[in-house]
Amino acid sequence: MAYDEALAERVRERLETDGAVAEKKMFGALTFLLQGNTLGGVEGDDLFLRVAQEDMTDALARPGARPFEVKGRVSKGWVYVAGEALDDDALDEWLQVALDATAELPPK
Repeated sequence: MAYDEALAERVRERLETDGAVAEKKMFGALTFLLQGNTLGGVEGDDLFLRVAQEDMTDALARPGARPFEVKGRVSKGWVYVAGEALDDDALDEWLQVALDATAELPPK
């Protein structure tokens, strides 16, 4: 599956601040990594993001958010966000949620 190049560029621009985030194409998506841990990525027209477990209920209540599901299994600590729900402010907020959750993990 191809990914939305425009959304990927918007994410890339926001994460390029200090070189701490790398990107990698995986499974048809463009994935962004912080210290070797996946923080999120762009798959199709959607953004997927890591979310701290204690923030999942709030995250799923936000516009455009839905559980991260692969082959009928929901992955805990991850959400999809519909691209059409990602104006600049929402994108910034979602990326901060993912950065905060990922920063708590030990580097790989």
